[in-house]
Amino acid sequence: MLLTIDIGNSNTLLGLYDGRALLNHWRIRTDILRMPDEYGIVIVGLFEQANFDPSHVDAICMSSVVPRLTKIFIRACERYFDINPFLVDASVKMNIEIKIEHPTMIGADRLANAVAARCLHNGAVCIIDLGTATTFDVVTQKGYFIGGAIAPGIGISANALFSKAAKLPHVEFVCPPSPIGSNTIHAVQSGLLYGYIGLIEGIITRFRAELEDDMKVIATGGLARNFSEHISMIDDVNPWLTSEGLRFIWDMNHKEQD
Repeated sequence: MLLTIDIGNSNTLLGLYDGRALLNHWRIRTDILRMPDEYGIVIVGLFEQANFDPSHVDAICMSSVVPRLTKIFIRACERYFDINPFLVDASVKMNIEIKIEHPTMIGADRLANAVAARCLHNGAVCIIDLGTATTFDVVTQKGYFIGGAIAPGIGISANALFSKAAKLPHVEFVCPPSPIGSNTIHAVQSGLLYGYIGLIEGIITRFRAELEDDMKVIATGGLARNFSEHISMIDDVNPWLTSEGLRFIWDMNHKEQD
């Protein structure tokens, strides 16, 4: 079995695969203060709770945008799975060609998303990842990764608003009864939801104006379904796209060796 680990700034995504089949997935909070044993115990505990034997894992593919935790997870994998994980970066074999400045600076999660999107949707595609940051990445019809856009995530924006505006209440992120809020809570909810809908639709429109080919749009991340209900431009939602990308990348770099 293959274990995929995507270490994000807010959450760490775990996926367990048997061949192409996703057997289970988990999302845990990313904590830079945790030690290797703590992460190892948490992951093994999740396996045992779901009736999976950790000893059946024979490979681990990992991406990380938190350098401080990369070595922590490597040690946890070595200690609790006896496996040195395969780390994804711009140098590994992929089905996309990176056509941006400074390829080594791109996040491994963005690469995994692009690879998965290319495998699942053969053609020009834009991947929107709604996480700590909201990222937009474009792969052309020819398989060129040409870049994208990075905006603050809705959580960051909401926290900034609440911390700087003393009289505004913290609100639940739900759709208000109307875009025109009749009270402060609904007004804040409207600004957060429809403000980000406008951001997403605006960037997609500008991307499409620059590409000659038709461009599909895939949304991923914890809030993908919340927004897809309100944005007709989104063609597909895949909350586990990054895990799928890590599986594809593992296969591309190891199948010929098996």
